[in-house]
Amino acid sequence: MRALAPYLQALPLALVFATFFLVPVSLVVVVSFFDYQTYQVLIPDFVFFNYVDVFTSNVTYRTYLNTLKFCLLTWAITLILGFTIAYFLAFEIRSVPLQIFCFLLCTIPFWTSNVIRMIAWIPFLGRNGLVNETLLAWGVIDAPIDWLLYSDFTVVLGYVHLYTLFMIVPIFNSMLRIDPALLEAARDQGASAFQVLTNVVIPLAKPGIAIGSIFVVAIVMGDFVTVNVLGGGQIASVGKTIATELSYLQFPPAAANAVVLLGVTILMILALIRIVDIRKEL
Repeated sequence: MRALAPYLQALPLALVFATFFLVPVSLVVVVSFFDYQTYQVLIPDFVFFNYVDVFTSNVTYRTYLNTLKFCLLTWAITLILGFTIAYFLAFEIRSVPLQIFCFLLCTIPFWTSNVIRMIAWIPFLGRNGLVNETLLAWGVIDAPIDWLLYSDFTVVLGYVHLYTLFMIVPIFNSMLRIDPALLEAARDQGASAFQVLTNVVIPLAKPGIAIGSIFVVAIVMGDFVTVNVLGGGQIASVGKTIATELSYLQFPPAAANAVVLLGVTILMILALIRIVDIRKEL
């Protein structure tokens, strides 16, 4: 019985994992092999042309590359911002109450809906928005800048606005575990600020960086609302493609795209896990 104790303890979590992840994913995989007719019921079958369309369509390749571009740009920007903010909170602010206060300030945007935060950029960046009107009034530009809204720039900006906190929290948590004495010892040995950062802080904060990266990568790869709202319907992404197929009741191709997207995302996450051992953080 004692040998079964660890398995019994893990059983509730395993059941939750199976119920809310394995079963739904299995159903999506099954549907991805079905046949279908537009606006009609599914046709149970075992066909591969849904996946053939995914892997042979030039449009699909461009859509996946566009999604990867958004993912990598958002990851890089949120990593720089998240690491900088977390470093400031962890090492530059000595007072714990002030640390908590500043950290809570970072969470304020999450008190409102994601959609509201995205829509708020439209009057700010539009042709007649605050940015263009200000630049025109100052004489910096002669005509409104069109690419500020409904462009790749706006989509990445929205992602950074929405998901930087997902990078700040785990990195900040990792940095709080770093003994300040290690930093002092490195400085006493003559290490410069850059050497302390690269040889002490970054290696010890790697688990937090990996966890934050997993959060950002997983969310951005599957997002379609941000692309739809801030892209103005002109920007393509895999998540938006899946949402469009579902709106036309094309469930098998949507399921095939979802399976491929899930596979790509899992591969990216596995690559991060192999580089960094996040078990230290968990």
